[in-house]
Amino acid sequence: MKKVIGVISIVLFLIVSLQSCVAGIGNTISANGEVSGSAGIMLAIFMLIAGIIAIMSRTSKGMTITSIVFYALGGLIGIANVGSYSDLKIWSILSLIFGGLILLHLIKNKEDYNKKATNN
Repeated sequence: MKKVIGVISIVLFLIVSLQSCVAGIGNTISANGEVSGSAGIMLAIFMLIAGIIAIMSRTSKGMTITSIVFYALGGLIGIANVGSYSDLKIWSILSLIFGGLILLHLIKNKEDYNKKATNN
């Protein structure tokens, strides 16, 4: 499940970053003082980092937790800065869901991580 979420996150990076660039340009042109475009770029970067770490984490509990933290931080940054770029809310919630799913994966496979940690 981690690998699937990681690949989806990498693909979503492209979509979210392109939308965020357009939203940022719109914010600049309208001079409305919103930062939803910049927050979207940060969310996209956090999703990319979290996705790469999720794919690479295999049996590493620390890397899995790091991936969860990046998903959560990206989601919180996005939710806190939703403005005229309303799709940011959707991507932020999706990032939080991805973090939650990986957390459930970590809890479900807790014994596997502990066995592999003691065998190394």
